[in-house]
Amino acid sequence: MCKGLAALPHTCLERAKEIKTKLGTLLQKPDSAIDFIIPYPEKPEKPAKAQKPSPEEALQWRDSLEKLLQNPYGLASFRSFLRSEFSEENAEFWVACEDYKRTKSPVKMAEKAKRIYEEFIQTEAPKEVNIDHFTKDMTMKNLVEPSPSSFDMAQKRIFALMEKDSLPRFVRSEFYQELIK
Repeated sequence: MCKGLAALPHTCLERAKEIKTKLGTLLQKPDSAIDFIIPYPEKPEKPAKAQKPSPEEALQWRDSLEKLLQNPYGLASFRSFLRSEFSEENAEFWVACEDYKRTKSPVKMAEKAKRIYEEFIQTEAPKEVNIDHFTKDMTMKNLVEPSPSSFDMAQKRIFALMEKDSLPRFVRSEFYQELIK
């Protein structure tokens, strides 16, 4: 006959308590959305994989978001900066669209289009980008028959937003200032 939890070895009892605590934490409803915010470091992390650009090359990014996004180190730096500002969805959307345009298979294209729409475009999407209703409607119509240009209008709007709003803040950031020294 079982003697209950007291009969379990000490480590099993501790593990059971740990699991119960974790489950209890997961099942609790958060008091507010702030409970979901993941803290990010004040200063963006330096990208590890891409080769650091020369100061001259980095200076070109001030005037060209396109050059910044085409450079692996620049893109990683910019994404890290946007993450620190809680606006990384714009760069993530731009990257997803670039990947989408390179997709050859119609089946994979349809799968990626659905994922991009659900992640970035639809109302209340987890990483919803800020586009106007007309652009959103046109994008939805384009997705009836996905093509490499289905997200072009939305991608151009987000590019313009990043160019006008995020890029100037990035070039004033401490991290960028260090790159151009």
